[in-house]
Amino acid sequence: MRKASPELDNGRAARAGIRSGEFRGPTSGMAPGYVQGNLVVLPAEHAADFHRFCQANPKPCPVLAISEAGNPALPTLGDDIDLRTDLPRYRVWIDGQLTDEPTDIGSLWRDDLVAFAIGCSFSFEEALIEAGLELRHQSQGCNVPMYRTSIATTPAGRFSGPLVVSMRPFDAADAIRAIQITSRFPAVHGAPVHLGDPAQIGIADLSRPDYGDAVTLRDGEMPVFWACGVTPQAALRAAKLPLCITHAPGSMLVTDRRNSEFSTF
Repeated sequence: MRKASPELDNGRAARAGIRSGEFRGPTSGMAPGYVQGNLVVLPAEHAADFHRFCQANPKPCPVLAISEAGNPALPTLGDDIDLRTDLPRYRVWIDGQLTDEPTDIGSLWRDDLVAFAIGCSFSFEEALIEAGLELRHQSQGCNVPMYRTSIATTPAGRFSGPLVVSMRPFDAADAIRAIQITSRFPAVHGAPVHLGDPAQIGIADLSRPDYGDAVTLRDGEMPVFWACGVTPQAALRAAKLPLCITHAPGSMLVTDRRNSEFSTF
């Protein structure tokens, strides 16, 4: 995984580096202190149902902002955001099938597209690091592992599917601390949804994540699972819309909002 340079230490600088092509890697650890978001872009005719899906599933789909139809800006998250260029990598879905992973979606943008920015667990990682907790995917230089589970989301309209979770390993004491810390950030997934035996939530093999990269679990550690903003991608696959666009897992929108703004205490 390519590391962010020290110059990309705030939201605006991070987006400029991404827009110019300077940075194309996963955004975990980029612009410490700034909120990151998952992205879903879909035709306006499906936006109301997708919004209902998010409202019905607030743990994996906490909405940070919604664009006006046809407008690639999200002014409440940053005054120069251009969703067509400001993520390191995108995913394009046609009829529920992943067809491309471009670094720019300008040629695909249409006047009827509505964008949703959804909270990302990369935002609460700053608080975990400040507490002295190791994030294994960062120390191993890879993307966070993510898994489809046997937990069903609440359906809305055409949207349904399994809950997707991200995983970070901790020993028991650090897991308790991680739960306490992330509980302060419900707008970016909040507390974990499960810890311990992955089979209880339908994960057969931690060494084979559905998205991202596997990380090492050391002796005495347990996996801790958070609801993940990749969950909508499973729902979009099932909905089989003629067109939708998302972030590539780990490649987020870095905003100008501060993580501290989303802490409840």
